[in-house]
Amino acid sequence: MSNTIDNIYNKSKNLERLTWEDLGIVELLCQACKDLKWNAPTKIQKEAIPLTLQGKDVIGLAETGSGKTAAFVLPILQGLLEKPQRYFALILTPTRELAFQISEQFEALGCSIGVKCVVVVGGIDMMTQALMLAKKPHIIVATPGRLVDHLENTKGFNLRSLKFLVMDEADRILNMDFEVEVDKILRVIPRERRTLLFSATMTKKVHKLQRASLQNPVKIEVSTKYQTVEKLKQYYVFIPIKFKDVYLVHLLNELSGNSFMIFCSTCNNTIRTSLLLRSLGFMAVPLHGQMSQNKRIAALTKFKAKNRSILISTDVASRGIDIPHVDVVINFDIPMHSKDYIHRVGRTARAGRSGIAITFVTQYDVELYQRIEHLIGKELPEYKTEEDEVMILQDRIAEAQRLIKMELKDIEENKKSGKKKKQSRDIEDDDTEQSVGIRKRMKGKRKKY
Repeated sequence: MSNTIDNIYNKSKNLERLTWEDLGIVELLCQACKDLKWNAPTKIQKEAIPLTLQGKDVIGLAETGSGKTAAFVLPILQGLLEKPQRYFALILTPTRELAFQISEQFEALGCSIGVKCVVVVGGIDMMTQALMLAKKPHIIVATPGRLVDHLENTKGFNLRSLKFLVMDEADRILNMDFEVEVDKILRVIPRERRTLLFSATMTKKVHKLQRASLQNPVKIEVSTKYQTVEKLKQYYVFIPIKFKDVYLVHLLNELSGNSFMIFCSTCNNTIRTSLLLRSLGFMAVPLHGQMSQNKRIAALTKFKAKNRSILISTDVASRGIDIPHVDVVINFDIPMHSKDYIHRVGRTARAGRSGIAITFVTQYDVELYQRIEHLIGKELPEYKTEEDEVMILQDRIAEAQRLIKMELKDIEENKKSGKKKKQSRDIEDDDTEQSVGIRKRMKGKRKKY
C-alpha cells in the first residue's frame, strides 16, 4: 500500500518538474516558448501535449486562464515542421476576438518557421478573405458561420487535405447555436484527421459533439468541478438597482490606478455605461457585438496597450481573451448563466497573477447570485463600502445620467431620420476621451472625488 502511495507522490512530483523538452517539443519551439517568457508548461499543457504528439484525439477540460491555447498550438506547429502542408489545421472559435488572439499565438510561436495563418470571421469583407485563402495558408482560425460561407461560395476553396481540427471553447460554439454550421464543416473535412476539443466546461452538447467527431479520445480534466483560480479574490456588493451607477463610480475611484473590465448584459447598457463614465472623465472604451469588426479590434488594442484603463463589454469578451494586466473585473450586470461568471472573472488573475472580482447584486438578482455560489461551491464575502461615502456622488451622477439620456435619445432620433450627428460617433470612437457635448454641458459642475 505504501509503495502505491509513494508511486503516486513521485509521479505528481515528476509532473511538476516537467520542462518543454520533457514534453517532446522540439528545440526550435522550446526556444520560442522561452522567448515569450513561458519558463515552464502549465498543467493542461503537461497532460495534453504528449498525448497529442502521440497522435491521439484529445478532450481538454480546464478552467479559463490555464493555457489551453498553447496546448494545441505547439503540437500543431510541431506536426507542421515534420510534414509541411498548406491548409494543415483548422481552429474553430465562438468569437472574432478569440480568433484573432489564437492567430497571434500561432504567429508568435511560429515566426521562426514561417507559419502562415489566416483569420476568417464575420465583419470583414468576404472578397479580401477569399484572396487570403487563395494563398493557401498553413493555419485557418475561423468562426463557424463565416467558414461555411467560404466553403459554399468561394471557388476553389476546400479542406479535403486537412490534418488537424481544433474546437476551442467548444461549449460556447454550440451554445451560440452553431450546431448546423459545425455539422456542415464536419461533412466536408477528411475523416482521417486529428481532432482536439478544448473547453472550460463540459455540457451535454459537447458530449454529443465528442461522439460525432472524435475517435477513441483521451479525456483530460485538469479541474473536476467549476472553479476559479486560487489567487482571485471574489466579492459581492448588495445594492438597490437605482444606485448601481453610483456604486460603480465609487469603486472606480476607490480602486483607481488599476485596470478594469466591466461586464454588462446588453449592448445598450454597454453603450450607456461607457458614455456615462467618459462624461465623468474616466478612460473607458466599449466593446460589444453591434460594433464593426475594425472598431472592436481598435477597442481591444487601446485597452491592451493601456491607453484606456476601463473596458466595458458584453459577454463577447468573457471567453478566451487574454489581457494580462486586468486587475479588477466588475460584474455590473449579473450573468444570466452561472457558468458565464467563471469565464468573466477569469479575465483577471491569469497566469499566476492575483486579481479582484466584484459582483453587483440587486434586489432582483438574489436567485441568480445564489446559483453562482452553488456552482463555485463557496459563499463570497461582501465588499465593504461606507454608504455615506458612496451617496456623496449621487447628485453628480444623477446629472450625468440625465444628460446621457438626452444624448442617447438624440442619437436614436438621428439614426431613425437617417442623419449622422457628429457626436453620435462617441458611442464607439473615443480617440480623445470624447463625449464632448456632454462634458461641455457639465463643465464647471465637476467636483473632484
